Amino acid sequence: MEVVLSSPRGFCAGVVRAIEVVDLCLEKFGPPVYVKHQIVHNPYVVASLEKRGSITVEDVEDIPSGSVVVFSAHGSPPEDFEKAEARNLRVIDATCPLVTRVHNEARKYHREGRKVLLVGHRGHQEVRGTMGQTPMTLVDEREESELPDWDGGTPVVVLTQTTLSVDDTQAEVDQIKEKFPNSITKADICYATTNRQQAAKELARNVDMVLVIGAQNSSNCNRLREVAEVQGVPAYLINGPEDLDQAWLSDVDRVGITSGASTPEVLVDEVISSLKPSSVTTLGGIEEDVTFVLPRELRRRS
Repeated sequence: MEVVLSSPRGFCAGVVRAIEVVDLCLEKFGPPVYVKHQIVHNPYVVASLEKRGSITVEDVEDIPSGSVVVFSAHGSPPEDFEKAEARNLRVIDATCPLVTRVHNEARKYHREGRKVLLVGHRGHQEVRGTMGQTPMTLVDEREESELPDWDGGTPVVVLTQTTLSVDDTQAEVDQIKEKFPNSITKADICYATTNRQQAAKELARNVDMVLVIGAQNSSNCNRLREVAEVQGVPAYLINGPEDLDQAWLSDVDRVGITSGASTPEVLVDEVISSLKPSSVTTLGGIEEDVTFVLPRELRRRS
């Protein structure tokens, strides 16, 4: 059996930054450091940080007064910042800058008088954070629902969750523009999501089966599995070798492996080791050199 690796795969710049934020907070302030929601959607990453003294909570009101709290990479609504201030919490915001950009766009276009449509998945943490920024309407392509009954000439802006399927989102945006031809559409799907999906398409065309390494609650990982399946090959989302079903490997000569933007490379290595392939090759892909600055509170003074 041959293993073929997708490139790029694994951590994006926003995830690297978010994990570093928690690391630096533990170093600077000492444990415990509270993290509102999973810092990124991967249980291995969360558990590794919790071993060092982070504590993951879902509600700001569960954090003891005066504590240090890191807000997760997915973004948070203003009400969480208000709750934190009321509890005298020291907030370090690890929201991905590309998500923050969507928040800024939402507020800007609302101030300009445009109706805001957000294409995203209901209940996802990023969507919750974005919808808290200003009044907007959610469009979830998984749901059978009608677009708002606004006049066709209504000024509209279309924003998107950053981790959606590029192809599915474009189809949804096309429908919106058909109904609201003067709408402004923003390219909010992030570079890492776009690059990994394109690489997953190429991978799927060259293998008999695709394994996506990542968490079940990771939006970008689920989209990678779907993208691979659309190419006509079986694709499975697993968090590590313990989730691997040997029956999947029957009559498979080439196994493709990719991983989501919140998946550490150590999990990819563990899956490869469990497969015991005769060879491992990597498909060439886009080189990523994106980095984001840390929150002001954690920047080292020279």
